[in-house]
Amino acid sequence: MRAARLIKMVLLLQSRPSMTAAELARELEVSERTVTRDAQALSEAGVPVYADRGRAGGYRLVGGYRTRLTGLARSEAEALFLSGVPGALREMGLEDAASAARLKVSAALMPSLSDASRAAAQRFHLDAPGWFTEPRTPELLPAVADAVWDDRRLLARYRRGDSDVERELEPYGLVLKAGVWYLCARVTADLDSFRVYRIDRFTAVEPCSERFVRDPDFGLPAFWEERAEQFARSILRAEVVVRLSPDGARRLPYAVDPAAAREALEDAGGPDADDGWVTVTLPVESEEVAHSQLAGLGPDVEVLAPESLRARFTGDARRLAALYDRP
Repeated sequence: MRAARLIKMVLLLQSRPSMTAAELARELEVSERTVTRDAQALSEAGVPVYADRGRAGGYRLVGGYRTRLTGLARSEAEALFLSGVPGALREMGLEDAASAARLKVSAALMPSLSDASRAAAQRFHLDAPGWFTEPRTPELLPAVADAVWDDRRLLARYRRGDSDVERELEPYGLVLKAGVWYLCARVTADLDSFRVYRIDRFTAVEPCSERFVRDPDFGLPAFWEERAEQFARSILRAEVVVRLSPDGARRLPYAVDPAAAREALEDAGGPDADDGWVTVTLPVESEEVAHSQLAGLGPDVEVLAPESLRARFTGDARRLAALYDRP
């Protein structure tokens, strides 16, 4: 533990001109007294750590000293490629590895580039969860992430309906979508079957002793894009016919599934000659969902079919008229 802290202290001092005891204590998560003892231990070991006294003083390395302890471990290198997603790293248990990797890279850079990581962090940040949601980290995510990194089979139990199902999986990859974590895995009992699991539905996971050999043709981004599109299509099991004003047509992709809206508008005929309204056949999840979504378009949409949905909007219009007719 102390050896790792001493190495981190050297790398910190190597990446910056000087640091105060308070700054080092904050970075190393120790007291300033411990920083003083560590600096003395490094000096006794031959590392030229020099302490500047006074109000603006601090610790620095003398004579352009450069450590050779900058080789990246495998986990650090892997985490470095994810370092733009700090929340995801923290949830997968890789925050420390990413921090060590960034320090090693900073220490290996020329002095003129030493502020590159800080400059990038000040300019770019990825906030994956959607608005108005409270993302929760699945308790079992770090264990699943370890199996993914290690290509190790995983015995998983997950909720399906009112019962638990147990499967042995080959965990290929993790996807963070709108604050929800998913596992893309192949079922060991059916190696032709790749599936997607929500990790927050896992009730237990246990890594197996056996590792698996990855299918070289599997590509996580392409697989996820295909499955996500299939899922979006699979829930659109009903159809409605609507007329839309020009403004309603423009707003339709913001009210319903965007891809379905765009396709429906492309397949529609031309606008009416009189008022410019267009008639479209739109796939929807259900009549209930369509009622909720299309209501947001207000007077810029007219439902033509099914009759039951049109009756809902007729009732809405009458209640609104009665409400606003009151003095």
